Amino acid sequence: MTKEYQIAALPGEGIGLEVVEATLTILQQVAIKHDFKLQVDYGVIGQAAFQQYGSYFPESTSQLCSQADGILFGAVSRGGLLELRKKFDFFVNLRPVKIIPSLLDKSSLKSDRLAGVDILFVRELVSGIYFGASGRGEDALGNYGYHTMQYYDWQIKRIAEVALAKAKARRGLLTVAHKENALPHLPWTKLVEEVAQEYPDVIVEPMLVDNLAMQLIINPQHFDVILAGNLFGDILSDLGGALVGSIGLLGSASLNESGFGMYEAIHGTAPNIAGKNLANPLGTLASAMMMLEQWGEVAAVKSLQQARDTILSQGYRTQDLYSHGTETLVTTQELVELFLEELF
Repeated sequence: MTKEYQIAALPGEGIGLEVVEATLTILQQVAIKHDFKLQVDYGVIGQAAFQQYGSYFPESTSQLCSQADGILFGAVSRGGLLELRKKFDFFVNLRPVKIIPSLLDKSSLKSDRLAGVDILFVRELVSGIYFGASGRGEDALGNYGYHTMQYYDWQIKRIAEVALAKAKARRGLLTVAHKENALPHLPWTKLVEEVAQEYPDVIVEPMLVDNLAMQLIINPQHFDVILAGNLFGDILSDLGGALVGSIGLLGSASLNESGFGMYEAIHGTAPNIAGKNLANPLGTLASAMMMLEQWGEVAAVKSLQQARDTILSQGYRTQDLYSHGTETLVTTQELVELFLEELF
């Protein structure tokens, strides 16, 4: 019996509309190739939702997501995304950074520092400074604003459990990003090490977040799994874009305890190129591959990876990757057509 999956597509704003549509077109082709079906239902989020419903994350979109097997997300400029993450308790954010050999020259680092780089960022996604108490106030010194970085111990421990399991299944090294010299009441190191007693084969390496940022550039080959809170994980994982050559290549999966997930590229709305057929959809496609993998459609993922690697090895580049005349500059739609040819 042919399997059928239901996707809630939330393109959002800016290039989100283009990269989601491009990815869905490619996914429909790979579904035909591997004998499963995709039912896609569209929802609104962000500015468009606010204009239509007076809410960045309306109830109709929430219900649509609840009925889906996975959520494919584009990008928003403000509003909707944090509410979506909180609604479904997507506390696990997985952001893989892996070098594509044909794009080694696109990184700002020398190629000998990049060979074999394969890093998984595990970012806590529903707490920390983005969700803590915040506001504006005024006192004798003037007007001020504040945001609170708050974590319950159990929130740190549950994301540590995920990160340790991932490290055990990979190379056995877990680097914990922290800033305990300045934030001593957030004891990430102590709490992770408590959970790590159940993972004796995993080396736990605490590292101050500012040093970690430097080491990612100096010696990216050292790292395996990096665990970070919401703010630090957000910033550190963007360095992965510099490592691989473009932030447009990087995808992510946001999961809850049941394994239900939202899948999105880590880039933003890019309003300067929105609507110009210039956006790189490979980050959203990488996210969709993580969705297929979560569903067990491993053969489809391999087909997509092979198609991507073939296309890139032949020198086809979207604008963010294009640099010299020996390469072939392609639009978003032209890249989609290349995928369809490879998958046919």
